[in-house]
Amino acid sequence: MAIRKVGVLGCGLMGSGIAEVAARAGFETVVREVEQGFLDKGMERIRGSLGRAVEKGKLDAGQRDATLARLQGTTDLAALADCDLVVEAIVENVDEKRRTFAALDQAVQAEAIFASNTSSLTITQLAMATRRPDRFVGLHFFNPVPVMKLVEVVRTILTSDAAYGSVFDFARAVGKEPIACRDNSGFIVNRLLVPYLLDAIRALEEGVGSVEDIDKGMQLGCGYPMGPFTLLDFVGLDTTYYIANIMFEEYREKRFAPPALLKQMVLAGRLGKKSGRGFYDHAKK
Repeated sequence: MAIRKVGVLGCGLMGSGIAEVAARAGFETVVREVEQGFLDKGMERIRGSLGRAVEKGKLDAGQRDATLARLQGTTDLAALADCDLVVEAIVENVDEKRRTFAALDQAVQAEAIFASNTSSLTITQLAMATRRPDRFVGLHFFNPVPVMKLVEVVRTILTSDAAYGSVFDFARAVGKEPIACRDNSGFIVNRLLVPYLLDAIRALEEGVGSVEDIDKGMQLGCGYPMGPFTLLDFVGLDTTYYIANIMFEEYREKRFAPPALLKQMVLAGRLGKKSGRGFYDHAKK
């Protein structure tokens, strides 16, 4: 299953990053958004990212221009019809994803492979909204996509060897390090990371240490590039809360249950960097 043309659903933070790395790697790339305003914002984000790469000497002007020439933005789902691989990176909502994949299944050639960038939902429940569960995989990139090297490639019990191998090769072709994952909620990284973040919040609730000292302890004691509360603010407390609820629903284990403090902060609108305040006050920085 040769992949030559790539479609990306969604031109938000993740979708624009996926579209950028695909186009930079030489793939003809079409990125689709539901509204022109969202598309314009995402395309501008891609141009800005490529411009910074040129400024840092990681890309020359000719490569930037060639990347942009391979990239097409659209609001028309039919523009993805002849793509060999379509990667979905829309809102993390199972019903919305299933509706989108069902419509995509009608619009795109039967031979195409579908992939979801979901970080928490199981791939099987998305694949079964289509007529091609044998050509459906998880392809979980990490934020920021142009920088982070890891990609989790997820296969279900229905995914064919050919489709899985093609997507694994694609991940390498766009300069990433793919790892093989089974289709369980959270895959490898979030299954280990989310309980760690939730435990940090519980430690704060129990008075084990302050936000600053817990962060500093994990940075200096374990060599982590950032502490759990800095990471929570970066990821978004609402995002973490949503993912934790999905994983708790899947596993029914206490370690995946969102602590009361996390729920209270989300309800209060303290979502992290995106809102200006989370465990830290980012408005002061």
